[in-house]
Amino acid sequence: MTDAPATPPVAAKDWRDTVFLPKTDFPMKAGLAAKEPVILERWAKIGVYDRLREQRSGREKFILHDGPPYANGDIHMGHAMNKVLKDIIVRSQSLMGKDAPYVPGWDCHGLPIEWKVEEAYRAKKQNKDEVPVAQFRAECRAYADRWVGVQRDQFQRLGVMGDWADPYLTMNYDAEATIVGELLKFAESGQLYRGAKPVMWSPVEKTALAEAEVEYEDIVSTQIDVGFEIASAPEADVLVGATAVIWTTTPWTIPVNQALAYNPALDYVLFGCGGRRFLVEENLMGAFMKRTGIQMEEFLALVKGAALEGATALHPMHALGGFFAKPRPFLPGEFVTRDAGTGLVHMAPDHGEDDFLLCKAHGLEPVFAVDGAGMYRADWGWLGGQGSVINKKFVSADGPICTDLREAGGLLSASDDFAHSYPHSWRSKAKVIFRATPQWFIPMDRAILNGGEGASNGATLRETALDAIEHTRWVPARSQNRIRSMVEGRPDWVISRQRAWGVPIALYVHRETGEYLNDPAVNARIIAAFRENGADAWFTADHQLLLGAEYDLANYEPQKDILDVWFDSGCTHVFTVEARYGADVRANLYLEGSDQHRGWFQSSLLESCGTRGRAPYDAVLTHGFALDGQGRKMSKSLGNVVDPLKIIGESGADILRMWVASTDYFDDVRIGKEVLSTASDAYRKLRNTFRYMLGALDGFDESERVAVEAMPELERYVLTLLGQLDMDLREAADGFELNRYLRRLTDFANEDLSAFFFDIRKDSLYCDGATDPKRRAYRTVLDTLFHALVRYAAPILCFTAEEVWQARFPSEDGSVHFLEWPELPALPGDQPLSTDWADVRRLRTTVTEAIEPLRREKTVRSSLEAEVTVPDMPLSADALAETFIVARVSQAEDVGVTRTDYLKCGRCWRHLPEVSADGELCARCEDVVGHA
Repeated sequence: MTDAPATPPVAAKDWRDTVFLPKTDFPMKAGLAAKEPVILERWAKIGVYDRLREQRSGREKFILHDGPPYANGDIHMGHAMNKVLKDIIVRSQSLMGKDAPYVPGWDCHGLPIEWKVEEAYRAKKQNKDEVPVAQFRAECRAYADRWVGVQRDQFQRLGVMGDWADPYLTMNYDAEATIVGELLKFAESGQLYRGAKPVMWSPVEKTALAEAEVEYEDIVSTQIDVGFEIASAPEADVLVGATAVIWTTTPWTIPVNQALAYNPALDYVLFGCGGRRFLVEENLMGAFMKRTGIQMEEFLALVKGAALEGATALHPMHALGGFFAKPRPFLPGEFVTRDAGTGLVHMAPDHGEDDFLLCKAHGLEPVFAVDGAGMYRADWGWLGGQGSVINKKFVSADGPICTDLREAGGLLSASDDFAHSYPHSWRSKAKVIFRATPQWFIPMDRAILNGGEGASNGATLRETALDAIEHTRWVPARSQNRIRSMVEGRPDWVISRQRAWGVPIALYVHRETGEYLNDPAVNARIIAAFRENGADAWFTADHQLLLGAEYDLANYEPQKDILDVWFDSGCTHVFTVEARYGADVRANLYLEGSDQHRGWFQSSLLESCGTRGRAPYDAVLTHGFALDGQGRKMSKSLGNVVDPLKIIGESGADILRMWVASTDYFDDVRIGKEVLSTASDAYRKLRNTFRYMLGALDGFDESERVAVEAMPELERYVLTLLGQLDMDLREAADGFELNRYLRRLTDFANEDLSAFFFDIRKDSLYCDGATDPKRRAYRTVLDTLFHALVRYAAPILCFTAEEVWQARFPSEDGSVHFLEWPELPALPGDQPLSTDWADVRRLRTTVTEAIEPLRREKTVRSSLEAEVTVPDMPLSADALAETFIVARVSQAEDVGVTRTDYLKCGRCWRHLPEVSADGELCARCEDVVGHA
């Protein structure tokens, strides 16, 4: 056998004009960065969002309530990922025929905005506290408003469809009125109290912080061992005069110490060294001696912790007199363990929750020695006016605290080498402290009066919230455990902040009793004032007018604190979902990052449970964080920040959207050049699938359509695959499994269509007659595939799907996004497939692999030149030859491949027995050309 033809080819006859090649103007190169803004302009011009609301009016609603980002700075990758996920889900629900509105929102109050405005003051060497409150609040409002505008444009550029003309803003007057109204509901139902207890406090920002506003960083702190001389021990006289040793990593709390805690069940060693006696827990002796260099020269006694009952000790700075001269009682505390330290814990009720609770139970109250800036009060007896307590030098081993303790003989060891995790403000990045201050709280374990507005299976807010968690769908399911554990263990909700930019805690507190005024008529006037003039009304109000004739302002103090912004955002369901869709309506879905289990998910849950007795959502979806290509957190200092705006400007939003949908976003995800390259490659393949279908369907009309029952079995098999795809995609969309959705769609396009169906049928498309039944059937299926796939792709590739749709069905005011889920043709139940096409495809793969070595050796130049043998014949020989795209198929024991003796048709290039010479036409092509 030789590659040279037996007879000379027919002289250069060009049959290209007789072949039906795909024809389309749809470009292979996307050029998304330039096209997408044009498509956005068209959508705005024809009012796609508003018209979609009209078209879906009266349908089942699907409400995804948007968690508000802060109106502060350009969007980052976390924003982009979050908004794209929401948009894909909303669009997919709309595709399934639901009325799926999307109202974007912004958090406009609080420290993120206030901090930025303060930065501008600091740059001009101005003190914010010297600026009138009204002026400062106006500047914060203007700052937030500017960034709302910037972020709105950036989110829209991502392709996010929503009510951008009427978003919700927490600083809108109606929103502020609603927020204060929700606060007053808590007040009216007895779910509000003011108390002094330690909360996380930022000395830099001078305000209390919620847990969600804190992040933990690894730091190195000063650790010290301090001795307290035991003054009395009624149950163990042997201890009097001995030194009780405590260990701490917060030296700055020693000036506020009021007691020592012990565990009655632990064993303590009394030992001598250098003429002094020391008391340390038995199992912690080794670590203590290593830290201090103090060795046990003489064992004196083993004392049970219970023997410390009623004992007292002297503060190491007792010589200062006053507060420091008072004996410090030993108090029993089960939280004292042998895990670290000395088995004795110094108690400062101002600066620790355990400290506060234990001391309060024994009549010891906070003394408020540390002010809001982290400085000791000017009148404090030790280190008055000094600080700040978060200043590393101030608390170091050589700082004034340790120096004074050393001189007083109380410092046993000090070193600046203790590595541990410590809370920081996520805004200022500065260390926070626990600080007792008068704050407003919502109690977690107090019975709710009247049960709020709705029924509940729990009597307290904690019980109600835990019950609501059990009746909510959590995606992924494991996230339920996380929020349950957080709600089970959380303290009372501190809702007050000592700042200026926010919704004020609009309460009047009686100057003598300390009780807040709880009068529905007064509350109604407050809400009306807020609705008319916003929260600013409280700062400029005629408070006597709001109180009315029944109360004398001289007896009441208007509160100056503002609300925690988490309370603000926790109320968004009220002035967005309920206000727009009905008082009894709750959101179908909340979707945010995993950090929101302690943030928005939880604040919304607590707010709604406290006022309505139920959760504000039916389902909650949690996604992970966007990391760089190496799995590291993005940071400007690392130089690894991936800017979504840059990606959009270079590659287009649809590439970014495809990446988002391709990720397993229930966990943290990675993005970098390689990851984006993979997304771009997947996009290109899917785009080329659409381009092929557009070209192959050129000129198709209804007169060409073939009934399903009249189609060849291959076409009916592909329609069967399409039906399976349809069910899988519906299931994935209902489960919010976008990764599975996209993977299933692209696998179908690449493997079932491009690599199989399109590959086999290209011969029929190009070379069969225009009216040939097989070609018509193929084009009919292509039309069905086109209508289905462009719809399936539209939620993810919103721009490209529009481009594809307009390429085939151009219109002035139409859009692919008006379409609904495709209705697929029914397959005749009385015509089951007679062929196991899965077996055929496996055999086809085996044949293709067998041909490849001959192709590499150039024995054959293409599969059309090959003859193959197969052990089984699931189809006729001609049908298999067409399916395998080879010259001939016959049966033998094994798969084999040889070069064919058949000659090549000059038009279709198939090697067939009836071709008399290379370049001559086969019978089919003769017929098609003859009837052209």
